[in-house]
Amino acid sequence: MKLENIHIVMVETTHPGNIGAAARAMKNMGLSSLRLVNPQCAIDGSAYARASGADDVLAAAQRSDHLLDALADCELVVGTSARTRTLNWPALSPNSLAQKLIQMDGDAHAAVVFGREDSGLTNEELQHCHFSVTIPTNPQFSSLNVASSIQVISYEIFNLLQASQTQPEVR
Repeated sequence: MKLENIHIVMVETTHPGNIGAAARAMKNMGLSSLRLVNPQCAIDGSAYARASGADDVLAAAQRSDHLLDALADCELVVGTSARTRTLNWPALSPNSLAQKLIQMDGDAHAAVVFGREDSGLTNEELQHCHFSVTIPTNPQFSSLNVASSIQVISYEIFNLLQASQTQPEVR
């Protein structure tokens, strides 16, 4: 899997600073494809300030009015959630998500979908995902900022990809 084929999708983001911080987190880990679904804010000066040099990621961000449009070219779609759901989705850990991504064909596309800052993804939105992923947190306080969540997932992908590329050949 090529890093440029992994798309970070943010749904209805309300704060431009979160978009900027997400771009920074992505670029730190070699990801560059940011997709914004019906953003509730503009990419403004505060987004660029929080991006801290990841201006190219912000400038190239693709916008869609609907989630399905943002996911149209993706063979694998994983939704993030901090909440347990009444509907049962196959679940992945951040590490098993990274493993699944790096094992995909190099030309395949995948999306990791992040929901609204205040309420995450709806059940309807999660139904468009093949898997869900939850970042383990303190059970008494599981609220992660969306950009922090993107950083954790991006790190897992980058770290595992780096490790897989430095493994000695087995004979």
